[in-house]
Amino acid sequence: MQASLTLSIKIREAITCIMKSVSLWEMRKIETIEEFYKTKFDWIPDNIKNEIGHFNVFQHEPIVPGKTKILPYKRRDFYKIMLVVGDININYADKVAVVKKQALYFSNPQIPYNCDNLERIKDGFYCIFNQQFFHQYGDLNQYAVFQPSGNHVFEVSDEQVDQISIIYKKMFEEIKSGYVHKYDVLRNLVFELLHFALKMQPAEKPDKLPINASQRISTLFLELLERQFPIDENHQAISLRSASDFAQQLNVHVNHLNRAVKETAEKTTSQVIAERILQEAKILLKHSAWNVSEIAYALGFTETTHFNNFFKKHTDLSPLKFRNI
Repeated sequence: MQASLTLSIKIREAITCIMKSVSLWEMRKIETIEEFYKTKFDWIPDNIKNEIGHFNVFQHEPIVPGKTKILPYKRRDFYKIMLVVGDININYADKVAVVKKQALYFSNPQIPYNCDNLERIKDGFYCIFNQQFFHQYGDLNQYAVFQPSGNHVFEVSDEQVDQISIIYKKMFEEIKSGYVHKYDVLRNLVFELLHFALKMQPAEKPDKLPINASQRISTLFLELLERQFPIDENHQAISLRSASDFAQQLNVHVNHLNRAVKETAEKTTSQVIAERILQEAKILLKHSAWNVSEIAYALGFTETTHFNNFFKKHTDLSPLKFRNI
């Protein structure tokens, strides 16, 4: 059961002016796991390029006042699961989670993020790993905590902090051991953290559990939609913009796709596409130096005026007004 603490999710308009000043390069450049080590510890593990996958676990260290580094808001090419004790802000996608006391946070390579008020971290742990570490060991992206639409931040009670800390301490013990299958144990411990969080969410209704044909089509559609995002410096204009575009790619009739999405998402295919494009538009307006025309092009709009009309229809604000709030 989640603790009765405050964990508020707000639209990214509330993020501080510091976040607004993030440079285009910092926002769009993906941080590699090697760069993480170089920036954080000024060293890189010797075997990081020689292994099929990489995993490591750390304990949060108290930050000396005045020595805090502002972490750039951007994607990383690795996963991170963090238990943080302290009142910090976790900024991800188009949201900010205000952690008043303690929380468990899941990040993945698809979603940009950073944290504010790092000097307020009192304790906690985090582990990092890449996709290759779970090669042929399950699909991490099938779990809601690593999906763009899923919950990524979980408030936890003091008792839950103790339970989660035990899992991290087992990771420290295992990674130092000489056990030949220790990485399998570490993978299992990652899944323990994952399922610990998922069990905190309300259970799905029984009638939504069985996987049927509509759910399969809808899932494939959502995966194809997400594959176009986030927009980065190497990304051309998105090519799949309409229900018929996706239907053709999935080799199904557009009416079949529309029925499947409506049945499972309770929204039209066009609504789902528009919501995702709108989410990406907000991110680019707030955290990139691209002008409105460049953003419109990247999101597949042939004319800037079409993008302006689309954005205003869904937010009651023009793109420029939204950017300047």
